[in-house]
Amino acid sequence: MTNIAHNVATETNGGAELSRSLKSRHVSMIAIGGIIGAGLFVGSSTTISQAGPAAVFSFAIAGFIILLVMRMISEMAIAVDGVQTFPDFARAGLGHLAGFMSGWLYWYFWVVVVAIEAIAGAQILHGWFPAVPELGIGIALMAILTAVNLMSARAYGEFEFWFSSIKVAAIIVFILICAAWAFGLTSGSGSTFGNLTAHDGFVPNGWGVVLAAATSTIFSLVGAEIATIAAAESEEPSKVIGRMTVSVTMRILIFYVLSIFLIVSVVPWTEIVPKVSPFATTLAYMGLPAGQFIMEAVVLVAVLSCLNSGLYVTSRALFGLAKHKDAPLWLVQVNNRKVPARAILIASLFSYVALAADAVSRDVVFSFLINSCGVTMLLLYLMTSGAQLKLRRKYEAEAPERLQIKMWFHPFGTYIAMAAMLVILVAKGLDPAASQELWLSLLVAGGFAAAFFIFRRRVA
Repeated sequence: MTNIAHNVATETNGGAELSRSLKSRHVSMIAIGGIIGAGLFVGSSTTISQAGPAAVFSFAIAGFIILLVMRMISEMAIAVDGVQTFPDFARAGLGHLAGFMSGWLYWYFWVVVVAIEAIAGAQILHGWFPAVPELGIGIALMAILTAVNLMSARAYGEFEFWFSSIKVAAIIVFILICAAWAFGLTSGSGSTFGNLTAHDGFVPNGWGVVLAAATSTIFSLVGAEIATIAAAESEEPSKVIGRMTVSVTMRILIFYVLSIFLIVSVVPWTEIVPKVSPFATTLAYMGLPAGQFIMEAVVLVAVLSCLNSGLYVTSRALFGLAKHKDAPLWLVQVNNRKVPARAILIASLFSYVALAADAVSRDVVFSFLINSCGVTMLLLYLMTSGAQLKLRRKYEAEAPERLQIKMWFHPFGTYIAMAAMLVILVAKGLDPAASQELWLSLLVAGGFAAAFFIFRRRVA
């Protein structure tokens, strides 16, 4: 199917158009796999060690916030004219400055994530092949997945489809194995659900800790909006985005909440060690052979998936900025496969520099990069929420027929999401161990805001 609809790039730059080669199965699996990464497989250990079995509620609270944001995106995707991707919603609702900042912050966030994931993947493979230097492995991973993204959007979609399929299959198998053990079918000693209350109760450290844990847990859940980027290169973008809410709901309930619930049912929560995969701990507790290796392999797949998606997202974010003349216009040029090759190579180059910085001085340069994008996604989600409120008022007054999908409990659902995100940001600022992430992220955001006025003056 060709030229079913013109995307925004065609409208603004007369010919620079991305392909429409992604199928619905690609976008669906990208949506499902968007937030299944190291945050779940490893990072959840910190939440469990803090909140105990009640960590289930920490994930549920964080998941509810993300679900509200995704519902806002679904509403705007259907209502706003043209093919819109995640950073474009802030532009449509709040104006040019918000669009400029959201696009560049989104690019910055994911380009740093790409480097982080390359390092994480290199560390895993270095453990398997200690004779090969970590830096060399990281460069090789970057080169391979850069080549995949340069092939075509379809190549990215195929790789991500299989990466995500492996992650989903691994979690489903894990859930089934744990359920059989928890219900006493394979444990040999009967049901193990007593672990939920056996060690100082279900909420051993109080509900305040459960809420505090949700503030860090939410960062494990970001990434679902990647599907809005991919949907722009599908055959029916608006319909694809509009259907995402249901898949996000199922993902949160099944992959996060249920897996965490079963972990704390099988293993006493006091045995979960921060920064050690609770999935691996659980498999070892049940005596599954090679459990540690299996989970390392799954985490590696998750890391490669995130690296693959990160390269894709950063290139499309840069392409989106250029099409609105908020980045050098030569970046909107695509190759004969309708891939923004230059934008991909720019993102890749940044990541090579970050890899080198990590090798030279992880405690200085790379630490700054990680901390300076720590709360960026929440800032972006706040701008998205503000855009939804403004656009909803506009369409209710001028074109109510466009509101085919509506935000739940409007406007209170949006206010609840914004209030929760602001609470998390304040908590970050008040926490001496985490405040650096907030202030450095705000510094970067302020830098992009200043760049807007400088860049626009030169363009004018």
